[in-house]
Amino acid sequence: MWLQRDNDEGIKKCACEDMKVLMQECKRKVRHLKIYRACLCLALAVSGIVLTSSFYFYLDGSIPSVINIRAGEEESFLLGIPARGDIVSVSDQGTSNIPQGAMDIDLSRTVTLKADAKSSYRMQVKLFGFLSFKDVDIRVIEDQELIPVGMPVGIYVKTDGVLVVGTGEFKGGDGGSCSPARYILKSGDYIRCVDGEPVTEKDDFIKRVEESGGKELRLTVERNGERMDVEVTPARDAAGSYKIGVWVRDNAQGVGTMTYIDSRGNFGALGHGITDVDTSTLMHMEDGTLYQTDIVDIQKGSAGNPGEMTGMIIYSDDRVLGEITDNSIQGIFGICNSRALEMGVREPLPIGLKQEIELGAARILCTVNGSTQYYNVEITAVHLDHDNVNRGIELTVTDPDLLDATGGIVQGMSGSPIIQNGKFIGAVTHVLVQDSKKGYGIFIENMLER
Repeated sequence: MWLQRDNDEGIKKCACEDMKVLMQECKRKVRHLKIYRACLCLALAVSGIVLTSSFYFYLDGSIPSVINIRAGEEESFLLGIPARGDIVSVSDQGTSNIPQGAMDIDLSRTVTLKADAKSSYRMQVKLFGFLSFKDVDIRVIEDQELIPVGMPVGIYVKTDGVLVVGTGEFKGGDGGSCSPARYILKSGDYIRCVDGEPVTEKDDFIKRVEESGGKELRLTVERNGERMDVEVTPARDAAGSYKIGVWVRDNAQGVGTMTYIDSRGNFGALGHGITDVDTSTLMHMEDGTLYQTDIVDIQKGSAGNPGEMTGMIIYSDDRVLGEITDNSIQGIFGICNSRALEMGVREPLPIGLKQEIELGAARILCTVNGSTQYYNVEITAVHLDHDNVNRGIELTVTDPDLLDATGGIVQGMSGSPIIQNGKFIGAVTHVLVQDSKKGYGIFIENMLER
């Protein structure tokens, strides 16, 4: 009897312990399930955000901020996006003579536009027909022909003021370190005046600092487009000269390629602006000169090592090709002289707008072996978004002669014209560092917008 009772109690105790273990196991599984569900919901939320963001940026990149069309001609383009566009005209008073909704177009299909006169319009893009997404400027422009050049040119530009490349220390007269300009001047500053007197040359600026006698100088500086006055007190160095501890520059030189000459004798070159090598900022230019140059050496490009064309520039009057009047992110521009006009011996070509560019075969015009000639390339991508100022075209060099001579695209070829289907569509701007056969180009219409 007692043995049976003990056994029953033992069985009950074991059953209770098994039940507790089972309950704990169930709770653990429920807890793990909740964590799993939370992780799954988080992953789905993150994936949704990533997909939505990717879709947004894809659509934004597929819709150009600016579309140019020729006056009097039908222009067709296909964006292929689930959106509608409502076109209104833009007047100087900001009003439109086109009623709202009167020109509603389906952007998932090919769109054909025609305008008879030079004017401007705005297209309001709505995703799925009702979500406001983006405004697109539609500009009606006159048709234009340009002479493709493709010749190497020597470039000399004078900065508008004295450019501050950087600040540093020097040993003072007492043996200690001095850095008077630190935290006062910055890389990229342009020094315009010293004590109210204009300064344009590096040597003149250095002379004024040396002749200060240690007296505080008031410098008028342009920084990020704004002018300000700062005070700097020069210190005497170990040799007894007064300095403020800055590196400065007043000019830049280099080699590039002339892109085109227009019917008025103006030129465009490079397809990108001249930037300072140390500050990586677009140089503010006072004036500049274009020189005839000869390529004396070509360093072939390879993976991770962009090549380079080395030119010999002789700074003499009989080598001048023209005056550089503008340095912008789209390139350098100016006026040709008679010598430069003689370089434009090819027939002018009509410009090709970005919506007309096709993936596939094209040609670039450049000079690598002493003669200017066309080389075959393939256009692999076209980015219609106007924000891709210098990289709207992706291309790959396929011509065996050019690959043998340069390895692809090298420094100095910037500005080489890109031609497709008999139209002037752009210019080479950059090389892909990891693959010298590949590079980028600017739309010719972007260069003409400067």
